[in-house]
Amino acid sequence: MTTKVLPLLEPEAVAACCPPLTERALTAEEAERTAVMFKALGDPVRLRLFSAIASHEGGEACVCDISDVGVSQPTVSHHLKKLKDAGLLSSERRGTWVYYRVEPAVLAAMGQLLTKAAGA
Repeated sequence: MTTKVLPLLEPEAVAACCPPLTERALTAEEAERTAVMFKALGDPVRLRLFSAIASHEGGEACVCDISDVGVSQPTVSHHLKKLKDAGLLSSERRGTWVYYRVEPAVLAAMGQLLTKAAGA
């Protein structure tokens, strides 16, 4: 079995890409990236799935543990794919199950975006 090593984003690099909304106007590129994230979270089912994963013990959740959100399993898979495509989740297959996690850098960037700028 081979192990794939994924690069880690440095917190400083993530922080630099997403200034607080109160600090300055977003560039077109920043607005595009941010809109993709918020559009993915704009669906109540996706928001529940994202929250369930983010708050799950150990920082990751098996799809089998988070599928009770009031929709069918294929629909859960569709929503998880949308969250993953938006860069909000990463996943890893272990045997027959897929485990999802929210990268800490993603939460930090989202939090910083909505935080008031220092001194504002």
